[in-house]
Amino acid sequence: MKKLVFATNNQHKVDEIRHLLGSVCDVCSLDELNFTGEIPENQTALEGNALEKARLVYKKFGLPCFADDTGLEITALNGEPGVFSARYAGEEKNSLKNIEKVLSKMHDIDNRRARFRCVIALIVNNNEYIFEGTVNGEILRSPVGDFGFGYDSVFKADGYDVSFAQMTLDEKSKISHRGKAIEKLAEFLKTLSVFEKM
Repeated sequence: MKKLVFATNNQHKVDEIRHLLGSVCDVCSLDELNFTGEIPENQTALEGNALEKARLVYKKFGLPCFADDTGLEITALNGEPGVFSARYAGEEKNSLKNIEKVLSKMHDIDNRRARFRCVIALIVNNNEYIFEGTVNGEILRSPVGDFGFGYDSVFKADGYDVSFAQMTLDEKSKISHRGKAIEKLAEFLKTLSVFEKM
């Protein structure tokens, strides 16, 4: 099966992606390529960040690769934290501090509507492709659950009574923003001869 490099140092994301793409291709992490350098996220949009990361890794290794950027977009906060979701409370990218900042800003706000949006940039044979997935829901008033990562413990998807952090990886993957984007990516990879099963 052909290798596809996932341009991230986030092991949680690697595990989630392997769970979703395992039957289509062999997902290779940056750690397995002995790449521990910082991946830049200097753009003002999710699409820009995903492309920037994918281009850096593609240029370095010359292997088919993809990168994602994900944002939590809260209606009452005019779309914040959005592209700055990972570093909302500071450059150290501390999830607990990010959650605290969101909950603090929304302390007296009744409109809890929000969505997660994931953008994936794929580069194969110098060609670039974009895939997107979203999931709508609301921000809880306090963290609930022990699974997941990022803002999962304060996000409840429409139609569900539990937070993302209370769902198993399998349950979350079926409805999540990343799951939807990866599903589109997987369907596309199946059409490429370079990813035909060995």
